[in-house]
Amino acid sequence: MNGSAWSGYFSGAPWLSAGAAIHVLLFVAVALHALRHRRRADSTLLWLFIVWSVPVAGALLYAMFGVDRVPKTRWRRGVQRRVQLDGARAAATDDVLPEAYWRSMGRATATPEDEWARELDRPLAAMLENFPLLGGNRITPLLTGDEAFPKMLEAIREARHHIHLQSFIIGNDEIGRQFMDAVAARARAGVRVRVLYDRFGSSHALWGGLFRRYRKVPNLSVAGWTQSNLFRKQLHLNLRNHRKALIVDGRIGFMGGVNLNDYSRSRDGQTAIQDYHFRLLGPIVQELQYSFLRDWHVMTEEDPVRLLSAEHFRKLKPEGEALARVVNSGPSSDLGVAVDVFFNAVNAARKQVFIITPYFLPTEDLLRALRMAALRGVRVYLVVPEKSNHWYTTWAGRAMYEDLLEAGVRIFERPRPFIHAKAMTVDDRMAIVGSSNWDYRSLYTNYEASLTVYDLPFVMHLKLLMTEDLQASREVEWLDFKQRPVHQRYLENFCGLFAPML
Repeated sequence: MNGSAWSGYFSGAPWLSAGAAIHVLLFVAVALHALRHRRRADSTLLWLFIVWSVPVAGALLYAMFGVDRVPKTRWRRGVQRRVQLDGARAAATDDVLPEAYWRSMGRATATPEDEWARELDRPLAAMLENFPLLGGNRITPLLTGDEAFPKMLEAIREARHHIHLQSFIIGNDEIGRQFMDAVAARARAGVRVRVLYDRFGSSHALWGGLFRRYRKVPNLSVAGWTQSNLFRKQLHLNLRNHRKALIVDGRIGFMGGVNLNDYSRSRDGQTAIQDYHFRLLGPIVQELQYSFLRDWHVMTEEDPVRLLSAEHFRKLKPEGEALARVVNSGPSSDLGVAVDVFFNAVNAARKQVFIITPYFLPTEDLLRALRMAALRGVRVYLVVPEKSNHWYTTWAGRAMYEDLLEAGVRIFERPRPFIHAKAMTVDDRMAIVGSSNWDYRSLYTNYEASLTVYDLPFVMHLKLLMTEDLQASREVEWLDFKQRPVHQRYLENFCGLFAPML
């Protein structure tokens, strides 16, 4: 068409011209936002393709799910809040209540005895200076909610001073009600209770009215984590708090991968999803406490001096021999920490790397680290679900198999029940456990909490559980996988295109 023809065409459809202009403006706005910060090229290009290909809706999807970090102004406010907490924690004087925290921590900070562990922990110490490596801990694995829930409820019922409960999912079901009833009962008895849930993960309980039932319970405060607020011009549904923690009286802690819902326990002839949780005793509980209070302060802005008072950080005696460090990661100042921790552990391995994860969509550098470890003779084992609870992550994950199998990585797919456990051991001497999966969401956009642990009895106990899951799995044979049907290759590679978004 010549110029006059175009003019006549649009004069007959002015809405088309306006729509095209809006589409271009939205695309430019998204492009400028995406390029403002250094981010992964594959993710940026994928989002630009979607925004250009799907007018208006693509830009809306980017605003909701494409933002992988806290906006600058929001980040600054968050930093200011954390500085308040960190500053209060660091102000260890005889006149400041939080000094009880540092008094207890100062006696518990530790250094690994052997050179390998010291080298492995050195970068973590530099990255996580606010979360020191602490000795004197006892960490006990708990298999699924069948083992975890009774221990957690027992601790809640024995609470005397305070209960801090945090979960990505609190279900609007029997288990969700059981935990909320238990903390409400202790609150009525005078125990101070704080409950923090993720508004996306716990949406059924939120919109089903579960939390409203407890609004008038004295001593009980319930807050929902969200980075999305239309009144503040925030639409960041992608940023979720995936941490799970329970701290009772600052003395006993629980953390790991188990959510508070019915799927995490056996019931009515249905087996619980396979998951690992952990009971903590010793100084590391103080770090889990501090992690919770930081998140709580960001959502509620409760006075940091009150949160960091000595009553929350009482001196804890040594309970065991485990050295442990809390590893918090998220889309703010902690961006990429989880990737660095996993990458460092794989690179340091000399004999064996053993990984269990429900979602396997790692970054290119983590894939390369696994391949290089296998090629230099390290035995690398990976256990994943045979079928994920999200079908597309199953196929996207299989798109990663070929290069790993060719390098010598052994991959095992576990049949149902769905395995939701997240665990890693290195050379039988170090373990990483917690809430973080090996996928882009956990590595970059979720707020996650993990533990690095140096303790032979704990690592061997954990490895026994992991080995049982491996033995229940089917190994993916390289030659068989290479001969899979062509349509599977297409499906894997198509789903793999969206791995940076999953």
